[in-house]
Amino acid sequence: MRVLVTGASAGIGGAICKRLARNAKRDGKTLQIAASEYAQTPDNDAIRIELEDMGAKVITPYADLSDPNGPTLLVETAAEEFGGLDAVVSNAGLVIPGLMKDLKVEDWDLVMNVNTRAGWLLGKAAYPHLKASKGAYLAIASMSGLGPHPDLGAYSPSKAACINVTAMMAMEWASDGIRCNSIAPGMIRTPFTANVYSNNELANARNDVVPLGRVGLPEDIADVAAFLLSDDARYVTGQNIVVDGGFASSILGHIPGRPSKKE
Repeated sequence: MRVLVTGASAGIGGAICKRLARNAKRDGKTLQIAASEYAQTPDNDAIRIELEDMGAKVITPYADLSDPNGPTLLVETAAEEFGGLDAVVSNAGLVIPGLMKDLKVEDWDLVMNVNTRAGWLLGKAAYPHLKASKGAYLAIASMSGLGPHPDLGAYSPSKAACINVTAMMAMEWASDGIRCNSIAPGMIRTPFTANVYSNNELANARNDVVPLGRVGLPEDIADVAAFLLSDDARYVTGQNIVVDGGFASSILGHIPGRPSKKE
């Protein structure tokens, strides 16, 4: 598999890279992967070393995804190095908290550009390569894209748009043999959320509201990503898979005064 993954440092992106490398090694194949970040960082270097130890061929290109030229640069670099692409994973994202009444235009634009526009531009640039390989596009969205997430500024709208853009590409590109899907993670322990989970009381409170009893791990998302990129998902396109331990579906269970079964 020849794949480009953005946001490929510690966390969900890195976990996806490692799961793909393990699968390739298991199957006796060589993974060719462009593990991309916004800059060369120690985390990115560590991921590269770990992937190479698993037998993958790795490059670590970097680009500013808020720049409209950034996504195209990453795709061109990866496709030239690998002689094409079989998959693109648009994982990089950011959040700038804030109230809608106070939100700065430049903060709205930055979040929308990275979380939504960059994914579209990655897909657009990769289209001819994915058409040639009958490949797959995957966006990492968020459960915050399923409804309003107060106090997070443009994050929730950007992830809702990410889901819809991916579905649009799925419908337009299905006749070319390209599958496009998204994953909406729920609460996940990553370096990005480490400060939240360093508070044991808060961490336990979050565990308690998840029907499966725990906050997720990056590997929980990586396992679903690997499936969607594999031939096992050859008949799956235009889908947004919510991976949140059942949390988003549990809202009605939190209504005070619900009828209870009498023993």
